[in-house]
Amino acid sequence: MYRIEKDSLGEKQIPAEALYGIHSERARENFPGNSSFPVEWYKSVGITKLACYNTYKKFRTAAESKLRKDLPVKTIDNNILDALCAAAKEVSDGVHFDHFIIPALQGGAGTSINMNINEIITNLALLHTGHKCGEYTLIDPLEHSNIYQSTNDVIPTALTIAVMKLLQSLEEKINMLRQKVEELERKNMEKLRPGYTQMQAAAPSSFGILFSTYNEALSRDWWRVSKCSERIKQVNLGGGATGTGLSIPRFFIMEVVPELRNLTGLPIAHSENLSDATSNFDKWVEIHATLKAHAVNLEKISSDLRLLASDLSGNRTISIPDRQVGSSIMPGKINPVIPEFVISAAHKIYSNDVLISSLSGQGTLELNAYLPVIGSAVIESINLLISCNVTLLNNLFTGLIINETAGYEAVINSPSVTMALSPHVGYHKAAELARLMKDKKIDIFEANSILKLIDETKLKSILEPGNLLKLGFSLDDL
Repeated sequence: MYRIEKDSLGEKQIPAEALYGIHSERARENFPGNSSFPVEWYKSVGITKLACYNTYKKFRTAAESKLRKDLPVKTIDNNILDALCAAAKEVSDGVHFDHFIIPALQGGAGTSINMNINEIITNLALLHTGHKCGEYTLIDPLEHSNIYQSTNDVIPTALTIAVMKLLQSLEEKINMLRQKVEELERKNMEKLRPGYTQMQAAAPSSFGILFSTYNEALSRDWWRVSKCSERIKQVNLGGGATGTGLSIPRFFIMEVVPELRNLTGLPIAHSENLSDATSNFDKWVEIHATLKAHAVNLEKISSDLRLLASDLSGNRTISIPDRQVGSSIMPGKINPVIPEFVISAAHKIYSNDVLISSLSGQGTLELNAYLPVIGSAVIESINLLISCNVTLLNNLFTGLIINETAGYEAVINSPSVTMALSPHVGYHKAAELARLMKDKKIDIFEANSILKLIDETKLKSILEPGNLLKLGFSLDDL
């Protein structure tokens, strides 16, 4: 069963029970593909429209005493408004997403997003009032569902709402991972391991110091992400097509953002320059740079642990949890799938960063036509980072094993440990000790017993974790 819908371009058959309509169907035909549109953005359009309908109610109430029969202002009946509000609430809850039929990759600056949701809300409102889908003479997608709205203010505002909510989740997940890393830092501060520079053994370090570098990086990420909402909180809702508010009541313009703020509980604010907020997208470039920085840190952490836990490292000082059988042909093989997932996600985020930057620069005069793909990329990056933090916490840092004995043995067998003797015997004698260790493949204690450069008791004291790891030396240490 089908119904016939019309627009200025002609007619189309639409499935009788479909909540979408002719505008959505044309978009589906024009933008073939299956790039998934973010459900978070869909939900946020619903709550943004609910704020518009609530504000319209306030406007109508405030204006009733001034409306005269000779004015061309038509008001929407209460029963229609109530049905629109109920439908918008359903969309804000994520219901009927299967009737949102256009992909993320599209043209038109988001008009297809707006119209698809206008049609869903309209047809839901029709059903709620006892009518059939498509009876637009009663409730219309443009005259009613889109009242005092433009794609150009509703869709970017909804994106801001969606992103601010996701940023709250990301901030929480970063902190949960950071707390786990901080726990490992505290527990392993004096458990020795060799440091490495340029993938060669360097000055002695500890597992706690290694985790402290991750903790500091994640702390910076946590702080930066917590500031992102402040950088994007200004929205252009009420600005209409180009931010001038043309054809929109001034009352509506002033009241709609406070209404949306009340509905969402988010600290959004009216932009002081609605035209700027409509045409310039540098705020998305700015906050995505923060997301990219976090991806860089997660990649570095994952790469380090993958290397330290690899078979290439010989006697492993760190073991990461076995998460999956690693080969369909090699029995017993276990691969570092969690670090590989995080590294892959990080590089997807880097590619999103290029896309967001380049298409934000493609905005032309009063509008940027590429909002749908820019917004989808921002949301994808945040969701990827949330996933990375969750899996690193649950599937890598939880269950990670420190091999304290292997770490200590690696330190005393590394010629680089002789660096600790330089203040006591000088560089050249320490280098002689290092060469002997390397040539004979012996540890520092055996080498010193041959060269007798320093008293054995003194050597043991120097190589105590507390002495190796303290910041510099004092003359009393000598």
